[in-house]
Amino acid sequence: MKKTLAWAVTLVTAATCTLGAALPAAAANDTTAAAATAASNGSTIDTSSLSPKAKALVDEILAKLPTDWQERLQAANAKYGIGDAQWTEIRNSIINPGDYQCQRTELTTYANSLLEGADPFAIFMLSWFGAFDLPTYDALLFGSESKSNTYGVNGEYTNQLTSEAKDLKKFWDIYSDDIQLMPMHGADVFSSPERAARTLAVLYGETPESMLDLAELFIELIDSEPVLKGGANPIFTFNAFAFSEKGDPQPLGISDRIVMGDGILEAMKAIGLGDTAPRAILGHEFGHHVQYENNLFDNTTLTGPEATRRTELMADAFGTYFLTHSRGEALNTKRVLDSAQSFYQVGDCSFRSNGHHGTPNQRLAASTWGASVANDAPNQGHILPSMKLDELFEAKLPDLVKPDARN
Repeated sequence: MKKTLAWAVTLVTAATCTLGAALPAAAANDTTAAAATAASNGSTIDTSSLSPKAKALVDEILAKLPTDWQERLQAANAKYGIGDAQWTEIRNSIINPGDYQCQRTELTTYANSLLEGADPFAIFMLSWFGAFDLPTYDALLFGSESKSNTYGVNGEYTNQLTSEAKDLKKFWDIYSDDIQLMPMHGADVFSSPERAARTLAVLYGETPESMLDLAELFIELIDSEPVLKGGANPIFTFNAFAFSEKGDPQPLGISDRIVMGDGILEAMKAIGLGDTAPRAILGHEFGHHVQYENNLFDNTTLTGPEATRRTELMADAFGTYFLTHSRGEALNTKRVLDSAQSFYQVGDCSFRSNGHHGTPNQRLAASTWGASVANDAPNQGHILPSMKLDELFEAKLPDLVKPDARN
């Protein structure tokens, strides 16, 4: 089985640009568009439009990178599953966008505001170099579960999430002792040249020592853009994900884990969903581990966007089932479904993307269904076996994804 990152959100694409992907609205001008085209074609980038300081930094970074750095970076993305993200476009979509209601949400609006005031060309260069992925790689490759871990910018979600992680392991009928919960703090990575260097060493196939000078340049370039807040801008950690190598014939030795980024927690708080949304996201990500253990990622005839949408909607349903079940978090259903707007908010309209997670309406419908299964059960104390819940979900899926556009 291919290594898989199951992303809760990948809205970094809404405010940054990735090699070969569309530039953000803030950077959609002729200069950066031309730069993106040159980059994707392997041409030399003209850095003359940068400020003198940024130009000097970028030129020095380019001089220190291996000559084949782009190929190395792409290979690392493929190796660790980073390329399997929501923004990856494919051409074999079988979904007709015209049949669905899909609209901008408060969360995407918030994400688009995170880089206001930044130099779009500098942002493009940082993205081109893979800088926005460094905290993700740091958590994936070097993160570990610890009693000293904190969650949220000020640690405000620490007790809530660590307690829920224990409850999730007791609730689901899978082997979960090896699943680790860990945070992702962007500022931590970009305040330590040594920490950034060890991650760059993985991306570019070098040693941490040889990457130390490059790490310092990355940090200096980030510091040159005040809006990035030295890596503390939520855009650097605007995701949460589950990772497992179960069934992989060539495991890398990375433990099963769930990573919770400061950025997505901050975003939920910013749009008024900081109460139960963090727990909903953690429940969703643990739902992916239920899928890993039960081989539910591959147990389908669906392909492309429809396959990813199925697993994401299932994780929404499983997460909400746990949150509302009397032996789970036992949260008030209305409160949970209000917070289920967190799933609605991360719905997307990327119908041609292999990472399509479902429209906002579909994601809210899936979480609503999960709550109804828990609430309508004749025996409120009984937890359905995960494979039985999957059976019910598979039967419900066609109804969850049926066209809903109003003529």
